[in-house]
Amino acid sequence: MTGEHVAKNRAYWDADAADYQRRHGEDLRVRAEAWGIFRIPESEVGALPEVSGLRVLELGCGAAQWSVALAGRDARPVGLDVSEAQLAHARRAAASAGVSLRLVLADAERLPFGDSSFDLVLGDHGAMDFADPQRWVREVARTLRPEGRLVFSMHSPLHFLCWNPRTQLVEPRLHTGVEAMRTEPGEATVQFQLPYGEWIRLFRSAGFEIEDLIELRPPADATTTYEDYVPLGWARRWPAEQVWRCRRV
Repeated sequence: MTGEHVAKNRAYWDADAADYQRRHGEDLRVRAEAWGIFRIPESEVGALPEVSGLRVLELGCGAAQWSVALAGRDARPVGLDVSEAQLAHARRAAASAGVSLRLVLADAERLPFGDSSFDLVLGDHGAMDFADPQRWVREVARTLRPEGRLVFSMHSPLHFLCWNPRTQLVEPRLHTGVEAMRTEPGEATVQFQLPYGEWIRLFRSAGFEIEDLIELRPPADATTTYEDYVPLGWARRWPAEQVWRCRRV
């Protein structure tokens, strides 16, 4: 089953990468050090440690806007993505910015790195949305050094529960139960989510201490290029996105 959902997601992103970067790439570049679809600045969220000198893995990097920005702050980032087409955009972005960036084609459930390779693993709606958490969390734990940080954003369980697959809209009602928090078979991609209790148990069993869970609430004047993801009013009333910050013990 792992191979099936990885292959499906890779095929989708290889086909969609150009259109995705056309629609969202410039905004992601201009507002690079920010979280979620409304690009809430890291300076306000405060999820990351000081990155200077850190070995950083961006998990599901797309065009590597975060990695390019962190390289400019003297971090040593590596961008990983399941899609070669997305990595082609990342290479151009790094060259345009004049930064040296290692880019790796792989899936988050089988990381091609040795134990304790990184100080920080981050993702902003990256591989964390599309990989099986029972696999990628343990792989991240393996590749993080002791005291290393895992910081990532993704859609919230509430957003997942309120997503209507027939209308392709998030609505103010529940459409699925917590026992079925995974994309339905007819969707273009396979995405994953867990109830909060399962996230907590998974992080603890993998050797993480949870330092924070930040529910992102966009300001009233927030803008996004992801208009079909969630309406601004919905996201301000209920948490549509979240940032987890965990420490490897």
